[in-house]
Amino acid sequence: MFEGWDAVVLARAQFAFTMSFHIVFPAFSIGLASYLAVLEALWLWTGREVFINLFNYWLKIFAIGFGMGVVSGLVMSYQFGTNWSAFSDKAGPVVGPLMAYEVLTAFFLESGFLGVMLFGLERVGHKLHFFATLMVATGTLISAFWILSANSWMQTPAGYAINADGQFVAADWLKVIFNPSFPYRLVHMVLAAYLTTALVVGAVGAFHLLRDQHLAGPRVMFSMAMWMATLVAPIQILAGDQHGLNTLEHQPAKVMAMEGHYQSHPDGAPLVLFGLPDQAAGKVKYAIEIPKLSSLVLKHSLDAPLAGLDTVPRENWPPVPITFWSFRIMVGMGMLMLCLGLLSLWMRWRGTLYQSRLLHIFAMAMGPAGFIAVIAGWVTTETGRQPFTVFGLLRTTESVSPLAAPAVGSSLLAFVIVYFIVYAAGLTYLFRLMAIPPHHGEEGPPRDIPTRAAGITPAVGVAAEGSAS
Repeated sequence: MFEGWDAVVLARAQFAFTMSFHIVFPAFSIGLASYLAVLEALWLWTGREVFINLFNYWLKIFAIGFGMGVVSGLVMSYQFGTNWSAFSDKAGPVVGPLMAYEVLTAFFLESGFLGVMLFGLERVGHKLHFFATLMVATGTLISAFWILSANSWMQTPAGYAINADGQFVAADWLKVIFNPSFPYRLVHMVLAAYLTTALVVGAVGAFHLLRDQHLAGPRVMFSMAMWMATLVAPIQILAGDQHGLNTLEHQPAKVMAMEGHYQSHPDGAPLVLFGLPDQAAGKVKYAIEIPKLSSLVLKHSLDAPLAGLDTVPRENWPPVPITFWSFRIMVGMGMLMLCLGLLSLWMRWRGTLYQSRLLHIFAMAMGPAGFIAVIAGWVTTETGRQPFTVFGLLRTTESVSPLAAPAVGSSLLAFVIVYFIVYAAGLTYLFRLMAIPPHHGEEGPPRDIPTRAAGITPAVGVAAEGSAS
């Protein structure tokens, strides 16, 4: 069936498919763990029942989403041995220890406290339970730290040497960990996780407020979510801008692909809003442009020169059409998040936050926007790094396992079938939980909910590795 196909393309497609399914769960888990900590803190501080009801309500959803993230993350881990063994051999001495540090910190932290968080509210003291919740939330952030450090090193390698066997080894671990793009990417991803969670919480709250404006739980969750969107969306736009400037410095070809700059512009580059990038012709067809605005955004000067892909050997060009459009999807979602936050602020000032059907419908429509933005952002990041797995040093074609296309294609087909069956069932259950509003005396997860105290190791994990996508 897959005779004549390219094994490298199939391996990349498999990693991209599994990553796209997987990354939505850690993005949700990171934000939701912190939200649960805030809810429990508010309950302990104020004694208001609505906060503990919301805590138990979202704790059940966290348990299911967490488990689904673990399963999808494990699948991705195995691909490094099956499809990307050459990458594992060459980059393993650097990437492997970073993953091990994540296990030794986040993994054990979450493993030790997840069970207490899920099932211990009435079995341990309230302060100890809150401490467990804080540790789980902290563990998700520590996990993101190490995984993003590993992936950022692949984007902007630093502090390495190459030994006699052609392997990357660490010459300076601090430079490896705190490589040039890491701080920007960590901030951008964590803010994205918080916004993703806020949009889901806001959508669920809006759904129930459309049915009954007087429900206490949905009112509180909707108000909190809208505050998060109002405050964090503009911060995320600023963080994304700084990340873009860092990328221009260290991965200029990626920015050229994002902007659709096939040609250099010595007197100021236009901002290409839309168009059809033609990789073969080396130009964006039917481009809608704003003159010199790209130079203003990237160089803070209308007349600043910007190099294009005509200065880069063609064999080192990223796949421009994918990178170009995924970047615009991400930015578009960000602008819509900002609009939602501003609209909610206006409605709050008018005193109609809980009555505005327009706002509630908008919030419901924006429920999946965070997931779309996260996937689009990762596609932009990983395809923009191509044709390298370790940017500028190790090509993707040199990283793949010596497998025939039918072997890779068969496993990809199996993943597609199993994922759609399993995750359709899991998401259906999650939607059913969300369709019921939180109520008086809301209970936490039943003890038979299938979870695994394995941390976000796989859940944030290998998606951030992104070697194939």
